[in-house]
This record gives sequence, C-alpha cells and structure tokens, in this order.
Amino acid sequence: MTGEDRQRGAGMVFVVDDDASVCQALSSLLRAVGWQVRTFSSAAAFLEFRRPGLPACLVLDVRLPGASGLDLQRQLAGRGDTLPIVFMSSHGDIPMSVQAMKAGAVEFLPKPFREEHLLAAIDGAIGRDNRAPAAHRKLCGLRPRMG
Repeated sequence: MTGEDRQRGAGMVFVVDDDASVCQALSSLLRAVGWQVRTFSSAAAFLEFRRPGLPACLVLDVRLPGASGLDLQRQLAGRGDTLPIVFMSSHGDIPMSVQAMKAGAVEFLPKPFREEHLLAAIDGAIGRDNRAPAAHRKLCGLRPRMG
C-alpha cells in the first residue's frame, strides 16, 4: 500500500447518481484505489444520511429524480455545509457548469470522463476538505438530523 493509498483510506467519497450501474462502477473504481465509498440514488437519500466527521467529497450527477444536483448543492450551501463537490453529467452545458463552479464546485466532468480526471478531482476535493477543521465536518454531518 502506497502513501497515497493510506491517505485515500482516511477519506470518504459519496456518490449520488440515479443510475445504479454508474454507482456500482464508480464504487468499484474508488474502492480499488483506496477510498471509502457510499452511494445514493437521490439527493433526498443523501440528505438523510448522517455523515461521519472525516474528510470527504461528493461526486454528484446533475440530473437526478426530485431535487437536481444543483438543488442539492444549494441546499448544502444553505446549511453552511462546505462538502466539496465534483459534478458529473452527460447532459451538462456551459451555463450549468458555470453555475456549479461559481457556487463552489471543485470540478464539472462531462460523462464519459477519464478515470484519471475523476481521481484527480477527488484527490483535490478531499484535500480541500481535509484542511477544514474536523469540528466543522462533524457539525455538517449532524445538520441533516437537526432539520
């Protein structure tokens, strides 16, 4: 196990995509390189989850049933949750990607994307979250339960 793998093991990647095959493929890839992974099929399911207080990032599809990925980004920001987001979309356009990036997204990847681009974006996102105080991460993970 390399130093990079050990570092990856200390973080968590949340994947929100309504396509089960995408969730499965991303989960397999991310676990293979050392990340802990949790997948969700909707924004609502993700919001119900009580996140652990460790460095993490969100890999988020733009188009989801119910609340969109951009809606979820707004909801998290409204709660003061600074969880870094890597967007992915097969239906994205320039205005959508600009909106996501202006709202703080780390990256906006068009599907299909190269594995190394996703991994680099996740590395950067978790690195950014790793610099956030642990108390802040824990508080952000508790907020969904507090309503």
